[in-house]
Amino acid sequence: MRSHYCGQIDEKLIGQQVSVAGWVHRRRDHGGVIFVDLRDREGLLQVVFDPDRADIFAEAERIRGEYVLAVTGTVRERPAGTVNPNMPTGSIEILAHELTTLNDSETPPFHHDENANEELRLKYRYLDLRREKMLGNLRLRHQVTKAMRNYLDDNGFIDVETPMLTRATPEGARDYIVPSRTHPGKFFALPQSPQIFKQLLMMSGLDRYYQIARCFRDEDLRADRQPEFTQLDIEMSFVDEESLMSSMENMVAELFKTVMDIEMPTPFPRMPYVEAMYRFGSDKPDLRIDLELTEVSDLLASVEFKVFAGPAQDPNGRVAALCLPGGNDLTRKEIDDYTAFVGRYGAKGLAYIKVNDEAAGRDGLQSPILKFLPDEAITGIMQRTGAQSGDLVFFGADNARIVNDALGALRVKLGEDRNLVAEGWRPMWVVDFPMFEKDKQTQRWTSLHHPFTAPSTDDPSALRADPGSVLSRAYDMVLNGSEIGGGSVRIHDRKMQAAVFDLLDISDDEAEEKFGFLLRALEFGCPPHGGIAFGLDRMVMLMAGEDSIRDVIAFPKTQTASCPLTNAPGEVSAAQLKETGIRLRTTRTE
Repeated sequence: MRSHYCGQIDEKLIGQQVSVAGWVHRRRDHGGVIFVDLRDREGLLQVVFDPDRADIFAEAERIRGEYVLAVTGTVRERPAGTVNPNMPTGSIEILAHELTTLNDSETPPFHHDENANEELRLKYRYLDLRREKMLGNLRLRHQVTKAMRNYLDDNGFIDVETPMLTRATPEGARDYIVPSRTHPGKFFALPQSPQIFKQLLMMSGLDRYYQIARCFRDEDLRADRQPEFTQLDIEMSFVDEESLMSSMENMVAELFKTVMDIEMPTPFPRMPYVEAMYRFGSDKPDLRIDLELTEVSDLLASVEFKVFAGPAQDPNGRVAALCLPGGNDLTRKEIDDYTAFVGRYGAKGLAYIKVNDEAAGRDGLQSPILKFLPDEAITGIMQRTGAQSGDLVFFGADNARIVNDALGALRVKLGEDRNLVAEGWRPMWVVDFPMFEKDKQTQRWTSLHHPFTAPSTDDPSALRADPGSVLSRAYDMVLNGSEIGGGSVRIHDRKMQAAVFDLLDISDDEAEEKFGFLLRALEFGCPPHGGIAFGLDRMVMLMAGEDSIRDVIAFPKTQTASCPLTNAPGEVSAAQLKETGIRLRTTRTE
């Protein structure tokens, strides 16, 4: 039907007859000569229909946007003055000799150049994917996965699929569950990750595994989350953190070089979790933004201003400052808007000091809180933050987590609003995470990563003695403020795994019920192993310069986890429910 893609026609083919096929991108009638920009996945091509060929000219008169055509014609140079430098094929055109209308089209609900709302785009996703931008995103995704596979294949990894129907295990989010017809009253769960299976593959002697895996989590959605997502899953035997991290950063560096021709210097810098939270209020800091949090708790612990003194004296509290260079020009409304912004993260307010004249001391400052602060505290704050005339210093005072969340988010917001985000790519590793954290409500220990992460100690009794002080052997790869990959060295000793389950209040019976097969595998010569999972959707989103992973997934869900294209989720028949032994509970309204 075609000899070339539209975007492949160039000057080398002038004088030759070619056949192309695609969609009508645009149609123009210029005084009896009809021009059609024909579009396929490789680009646009101008086709000319001359009235001298009356049969095909009559057909060309009736075609409209998004009609599907097959055209045969001769490639020729465009006449002088008609060259389009904005098109790769802008110097040539096809004079049509034959035309077949393969299919008509109704008027589309939105134009290919139009910024239609997302709900409409997702409802007619097949039309949305015809757009150059969306085709480019899917092509980029293909190039990324191809480059990853090539690297892993060249480095001895074996691609292995793992089950989609498995049993529910605690992974940190709600499972999607699937009823079993053959086992009434029992359910499968869709995997949140292939975590246990890839560990079993290491115990099987596979040594190096990878999989581009589909994962499912029933959780609240946002721009970088979907109920079903894709990750590059990797596991290696007989490795430690150093060798695994080195291999993975080489993979990412090669990926960026291959796909985007960008040099990523290796090794990537590493930062302990405590330092990341202390300096940036985040365990995924964006190093392109040259703003940092400054600890001032010790300067304010004895002031009479309880808003500061209370958190400063609390072992779980924090008072931190964030200096914004040139921020003195912020209006009261802008400061109020930033106050409302940090309120989303639990902050009760946002104190500030404007620095009008740093040399004038207290008299050169402007703030409602100055009257509560002694001179020595003010002097210490100015010196420690390095604030200069024209700057503004924001403060966070509360529980340490709230301060970190609020000021960490404010740091990024200010960077974006004030054009303080540098160009380029800043990869890093965040390491030395705490092994556990305490749940606020239950005061029970929870895993910061997952219950199979190895602690920094090899002694189960040391872990039990002081779990709050033990670090994990986990690591996250961060790129421009987004976590693109996370993993750890795994527990490969049953006694240590039992100690971790015990600290997490997973009883022996529960452990046996949910993980008995894994625990037994640990007793049959389990090698040391570790791995990592990269968020493929998130990586492609960053590389494409998009704000949402929905724009790099062919058929995504909305933020309510629904699909406007297929109207999923939908109802099922009573017969299907009966087969699986499920009865729906109806809600009565009085």
